[in-house]
Amino acid sequence: MSGLHHVTAIAGDPIRNFGFYVRDLGLRFVKKTVNFDDPGTYHFYYGDETGRPGTILTFFPWAGVSPGRRGVGETHQTAFRVPQRSLGYWTQRFTEKGIAYEALEKRFGESVLPFTDPDGMALALVGVPGAENEPGWSNGEVPSEHAIRGFHGVTLLLDSAAKTAAVLTDVFGFKETGREGSVIRFKAPGDAQGSVVDIYEAKGFLRGHQGGGSVHHIAFRAADDAEQGRMAQKLVSNHGLHPTEQRDRNYFRSIYFREPGGVLFEIATDIPGFAVDEPVASLGRDLKLPSFLEKHRKQIEGVLPSLEATAS
Repeated sequence: MSGLHHVTAIAGDPIRNFGFYVRDLGLRFVKKTVNFDDPGTYHFYYGDETGRPGTILTFFPWAGVSPGRRGVGETHQTAFRVPQRSLGYWTQRFTEKGIAYEALEKRFGESVLPFTDPDGMALALVGVPGAENEPGWSNGEVPSEHAIRGFHGVTLLLDSAAKTAAVLTDVFGFKETGREGSVIRFKAPGDAQGSVVDIYEAKGFLRGHQGGGSVHHIAFRAADDAEQGRMAQKLVSNHGLHPTEQRDRNYFRSIYFREPGGVLFEIATDIPGFAVDEPVASLGRDLKLPSFLEKHRKQIEGVLPSLEATAS
């Protein structure tokens, strides 16, 4: 499989973020851990029932973070897939919940409902015919028939598309499938979650800067370490890009590089997955720490805000 593995973004208030994605959007809270490089901060993972690659949106919630600014060199929008017939349900739900959304629009023949989260992150729901046949997670907030079915894809806002397009096609196996105005669509093989990357070419636009509501990085799938290694070799030999050493993130192993347009890309392994340290039935319930932080658990738990009132 190829396509997106996960998307990681920056949020402000962790309790507000948790409430929005679990209650309002009905995603499963798959993992409660910390930012390994900043363990006084949560790292939240939301996804489907098991946290399959292509369904995972993750956040670094930093209370008091200043807002980011959308612009060139950033992810412009992150889109989820829902059944085509569920867009009416979601429009009504957004209205009832006071969630900011825009009018339905058509992109590449698909119906798209743009909206924003409480930090101003640009999101969208894309109606996908046949998505109702894919499993949908429900915690009782959103009926399973209308549930989000993972990612549709992401839109990158770039000065120039050519070099980024070369990485998408050569390294990740995407193919250009269409153009509409300034937007070029690339698709991974198959119609799985996270198979779309759109490049919105906007030469001369203001550069973005990261903050609350910004995407921090986009992760692409590698089945295992060997495939990740082959991708890394292509980045070096074919594109003159130099990924980092592999880092163990407990639930996947990662390398990182800055793609030619300025967006931080990651290549993450599908293995071992989120059930490596807790059973699927209780994913997201307990705070999980990597072994090197376990000795600091008491101190870490003392500074993290409690989610228990929100979870009830």
